[in-house]
Amino acid sequence: MESSFPNVLIYLLIAWGIVTAAFIVLLFWQSVLSNREEDELYIDKALEHMAIENQKIVAKIAKLSRPIATTGIASAVLLLAIAGVWLYTGLKNF
Repeated sequence: MESSFPNVLIYLLIAWGIVTAAFIVLLFWQSVLSNREEDELYIDKALEHMAIENQKIVAKIAKLSRPIATTGIASAVLLLAIAGVWLYTGLKNF
């Protein structure tokens, strides 16, 4: 039974690495989109296409907020689970 905990710890570390990598990629993508966002108000009809493009970028940024929050929370939960398993095995062997 003791040998199963290191296996669980390895699987948790792998899952945490994947989730954290996804979290970082999503944060990077949000940053890239935020750099393309304009903080200008387009009143002229000639620049209406720029306003529409800006609205699309803002919508994409808003869509990313939920996956970013989900992966961030999942990463934190997995990190806490890793710490719990590590502490449990350490105290059990103590």
